[in-house]
Amino acid sequence: MRKSLDALYTGAAWLAALFMIGVLVMVLLSMLGRMFQFYIPGTDAYAGYAMAGAGFLALAHTLKSGEHIRVTLVIGKLTGGARRGLELWSLSVAVLLAGLLAAYAWRLAWQSHQFHDISTAADATPLWIPQILMGLGTTVLLIAFIDEWVLELRRKRSHGSVETRHE
Repeated sequence: MRKSLDALYTGAAWLAALFMIGVLVMVLLSMLGRMFQFYIPGTDAYAGYAMAGAGFLALAHTLKSGEHIRVTLVIGKLTGGARRGLELWSLSVAVLLAGLLAAYAWRLAWQSHQFHDISTAADATPLWIPQILMGLGTTVLLIAFIDEWVLELRRKRSHGSVETRHE
């Protein structure tokens, strides 16, 4: 199971990297278009879709790498059962919020599909297509938070702080 979960997080990160390359390609096409007087409709919108996709798809990998910003002002002072209790409570809230975010992201994509909502930019892309990336990214983030919660419950979680990494 661990290998499958790690592969999911890594796969999402690689997909995020591909979308970052997509941002680069769209910006370069836009620049070349201005230099050589040609226009490709939607490059700005596609760059925005790719940037959003990259951001959402990278969330879980960033969490699992210990790179999310954590405010440890209170939890850093706690030890033993108090720290573990606060970690579990924090992760439970994170699971709840990530679940809500994922549910609403998928709901948004579904409603955009139902209402035939399209971009107001020159590309006129059906909005549910780029919104799927938000749903995927938040779902993988939810899985990552559940993974962290289970690891904490089983006392196998690395807290990802600088102090923990160097001990």
